[in-house]
Amino acid sequence: MGQTARVSAVVWIAAGSLLAWLWLLLCQGFFWRTDVRLPPRGEPDVWPSVCVVVPARDEAPLLPASLPSLLRQDYPGRAEVFLVDDGSSDGTGDLARELARRHGGLPLTVGSPGEPPAGWTGKLWAVRHGIGLARARDPEYLLLTDADIAHAPDSLRELVAAARAGGFDIVSQMARLRVESIWERFVVPAFVYFFAQLYPFRRIGGEGTRTAAAAGGCVLLRTEAAERARIPDAIRHAVIDDVALARAVKRSGGRVWLGLADRVDSVRPYPRLHDLWRMVSRSAYAQLRHSPLLLAGTVVGLALVYLVPPAALVAGLAAGNTAAAVAGGAAWLVMAGTYVPMVRYYRQPLWLAPLLPFTAFLYLLMTVDSAVRHYRGRGAAWKGRTYARPDAVPDEG
Repeated sequence: MGQTARVSAVVWIAAGSLLAWLWLLLCQGFFWRTDVRLPPRGEPDVWPSVCVVVPARDEAPLLPASLPSLLRQDYPGRAEVFLVDDGSSDGTGDLARELARRHGGLPLTVGSPGEPPAGWTGKLWAVRHGIGLARARDPEYLLLTDADIAHAPDSLRELVAAARAGGFDIVSQMARLRVESIWERFVVPAFVYFFAQLYPFRRIGGEGTRTAAAAGGCVLLRTEAAERARIPDAIRHAVIDDVALARAVKRSGGRVWLGLADRVDSVRPYPRLHDLWRMVSRSAYAQLRHSPLLLAGTVVGLALVYLVPPAALVAGLAAGNTAAAVAGGAAWLVMAGTYVPMVRYYRQPLWLAPLLPFTAFLYLLMTVDSAVRHYRGRGAAWKGRTYARPDAVPDEG
């Protein structure tokens, strides 16, 4: 009787996982599709002015591969670049000036805001300083981009054209991350896949939807919308600042679009598992709002959705339980099938798709580690700074 109950439990759990995958496949905004690219656009009659704001902290190794791509933008309107040196110790600001002298192109201003006050993350304090410098030029749009992002020469032109044609206050592209090392192959495509599962791109751009997100490496923001939403002051303590920015703009009545990029690339390498682990774990628990209950639910959810299918297939085959094996195998097949488009987008071999449960297990461990680091006082740490949880920050408003 006990063995029969155990067999029945395995079948029910496997069936629950399969139902979860069928729901994700059909009802979660078709998150798995990778055809959400810049919307249709035509050239405006008058090209608006744009200021590009680049927060940078200890980015000297990457600037030669990224900053010249901004300076060389083929933009018909008035545009200039503001790089904000956020307390770098490696000569980031001086290198930026040298690159501007060497490459020419758009005008470059290098500023430095000093250390952020209590309640501000370093990046958003740098963005605030950059926007303040740009305000003197009275730009219609701001392009917020990171120091590790390389843009094709027509990137700015395409972003502005899409924003004007669609009436969007934010047009953001998820930069194509670097995928060269074996660990990057396992972790990076899954990172974007999981992000799209949480924030389906089609829902973000839809009329009347509440889903909002952006990709911090490439955000074209209408200046009027930024002022209306009090950006960045309203989100000054946000560790996941891109999602917070999009939510603030959408709450204030703005329209947001997010999609995958074709010609906007991150040049930052993550050669070791340790590097990728740190990237994920520094903000994973912040994504869960530092809630132990949400953490427990996430662990159970990841296990049910990603780990149960292969486990049920193996257990069912070993025990001769056909129902468990079929349910587990079907769930695993749907899972791998939804991952194939992202694997192809990253130009990776298809054998990575059925290995998604292994990668999901890594993410589960990273998420738990993020919570452990938080309670040890080492959470949300990046480049020498550790940030308090939002509810521990005094309200300056």
